[in-house]
Amino acid sequence: MTTTLNASTVNGFVTTADTSGNLALQGNGTTVATAQPTGFTINSYAPSASLITQGTAIASTSGTAISFTGIPSWVKRITVMFRGTSTSGTSPYIVQIGSGSYTTSGYLGSGLTTGNLNTLSSSLYTAGFAVLNTVTAASIFHGIITIVNQTGNSWVAAATGSYSDGAGCTSGSGSITLSGVLDRVQVTTVNGTDTFDAGSINILYE
Repeated sequence: MTTTLNASTVNGFVTTADTSGNLALQGNGTTVATAQPTGFTINSYAPSASLITQGTAIASTSGTAISFTGIPSWVKRITVMFRGTSTSGTSPYIVQIGSGSYTTSGYLGSGLTTGNLNTLSSSLYTAGFAVLNTVTAASIFHGIITIVNQTGNSWVAAATGSYSDGAGCTSGSGSITLSGVLDRVQVTTVNGTDTFDAGSINILYE
């Protein structure tokens, strides 16, 4: 029978494995004995880094897109956060991802907005992941969209949010398969010409 033995404490000594797979018995930082145990498999584990990385918040007060690039290839989940975001027009917000450049077509999904008196509006979205469906120049938006790797270069997303200038809630979801490894994400609008004029946007990735 083979037993897996990891680093542990035995009677005040710490057992670790050296690069040859030998079991080292250490006390006060000094190796007391080194031996290859019989019937044991030595596993060593490197300490993990921080599991979640926070980006730098960008003021969404100008420009037609808020972009984040240089996302590491190992990332499997990205969260985009909106705080008090507003634009100059009525074009709905979307989030686009990409590999080397932003993918601007081929998304599959819908966006939804509900408001006072049970009003409801929804639409299909193909130019990006839907964050909401209806917006005005006076709208002040707060919310998140989470984008998760499903397999390979395929990603799925789900969004939720609300307005603080008036009663209204939003949601959206979708999927896209990129041509390569994701390395960027941006927030823009469907028409690509409305400009941001309030709030801030940031990301988390893991």
